[in-house]
Amino acid sequence: MTTTADQLSEIRTGLFIDGEIVAAQDALHVVDPADGGSVVGYAAAATAAQAADAVAAADRAFPAWAALDPAERAERIAAALAPLEADRPATAEVLTRENGKIRMESVIDSIVFEHRCRLAVDLAGEVDAGYDLAAPPKRTRVRHRPLGVVTIIVPFNWPLAILGASLAYALMAGNTVVVKPPPTAPLAAARTVALVARSLPPGVLNVITGQDAEIGQTLVGDRRVRKVCFTGSVAGGKRIMAMAAGNLTRVALELGGNDPAIVLPDADLGPDAMRALFGGTFDTTGQVCMAVKRLYVHRSRYAEVIDGLAGLLSATTLGHGLNDAVTMGPLHRPQQKAFVEDLLAEARACGAEVREFGAPADGADLSRGNFLRPSLVLDPPDDLRVVTEEQFGPTLPILPFDDVDDAVTRANDTWAGLTSSVWTADLDHAAALAARLHSGYTFVNAHGAAHLDERAPFGGVKHSGMGREMGIEGIREFQDTHAVGF
Repeated sequence: MTTTADQLSEIRTGLFIDGEIVAAQDALHVVDPADGGSVVGYAAAATAAQAADAVAAADRAFPAWAALDPAERAERIAAALAPLEADRPATAEVLTRENGKIRMESVIDSIVFEHRCRLAVDLAGEVDAGYDLAAPPKRTRVRHRPLGVVTIIVPFNWPLAILGASLAYALMAGNTVVVKPPPTAPLAAARTVALVARSLPPGVLNVITGQDAEIGQTLVGDRRVRKVCFTGSVAGGKRIMAMAAGNLTRVALELGGNDPAIVLPDADLGPDAMRALFGGTFDTTGQVCMAVKRLYVHRSRYAEVIDGLAGLLSATTLGHGLNDAVTMGPLHRPQQKAFVEDLLAEARACGAEVREFGAPADGADLSRGNFLRPSLVLDPPDDLRVVTEEQFGPTLPILPFDDVDDAVTRANDTWAGLTSSVWTADLDHAAALAARLHSGYTFVNAHGAAHLDERAPFGGVKHSGMGREMGIEGIREFQDTHAVGF
């Protein structure tokens, strides 16, 4: 099915505080990035006082929610997820219009949110698990207990999937939550969270949309907030840490990446592998924190990798994400388009070859939105910004190497440490190399969110953040450890 933005009506979302939809005097105007002008809808712009109301509601709801047995919390969360499937087509349509990505990705975003929440629910039996130290001279019991109010701040690119990595884990641990969707794409997240929150006790789950400058300090700096989970840029993470410092509020930060992939001489570069490498780089127009940002290829396979990616990129069709013929939408913001264009201009000026690919869909006017043709930057100097900085757009520098140790050194020579990947037929060699790469998660013969084992913890090192999401570690992130000595 193909739907144009012109055929759709504007969407309006309110705040959700203490079990009720709450209006706001002002609204965020959400604009379609495919044309840069059409208003998709309006999200309530909360005041600082309304943000404080949400924190207060969560604080009031905390004792009763924390007192429930984890199995009962699991039952209530699972029941609250029930309406999501029927609402998924409408949610995906809204998300594509406000975010810019293709409809299929928006559907997956909603599916992953529910899937991750159900993975958290499945951990009910481990939430309260502890251990005893029975040896003399003391007998000590070690257990876990919830923190209190948690604020979760999500970004625009995969707002539902990213929220799913923390929301149900915080709730399962016994905490209450205030969710803040991104101001440039708040509609689908606000809609989804409110849909879930209606089935939970009032105050357990709240949604606040608005401008960061108006409500950010309250949602992070209020003394009743015990933890803040933030996914976004490194600069944003530093601001969150500074705001949280006054109350020594805990933070979990999943920040930017400059993720390397290393292709060894024996790598399988057949069609499936090339599609995995392509998707791990260019999904969501390259706007994924864990996307491949630097591709190091052994010189013996260099031309083969370039040809394989070029073949896939040549089939790219650009346009509005609601057009089912489109395979790549626009960048989310004009500022990001300008940033990537600047990186490519610098690369050309330094003598690097830049190859661009793709064509507009029938009837698509790419001049009206934040569109960029996907590109490959071939053999740029290691100190060029397209290599050292996170592009967060549809471009990829490809760098040849002759020595594996040199490739590992170059891959680790960065501020970031979110994910990495190794491509080789020798799995023992892959494991040995993975142990040398400075990242929180390493893929083997794959890369990107589609290949995550979501039962495992996920998070970054260095400036890519701190803390872990998902798995039992994702539960423990929202708990205190308590010891009792007898």
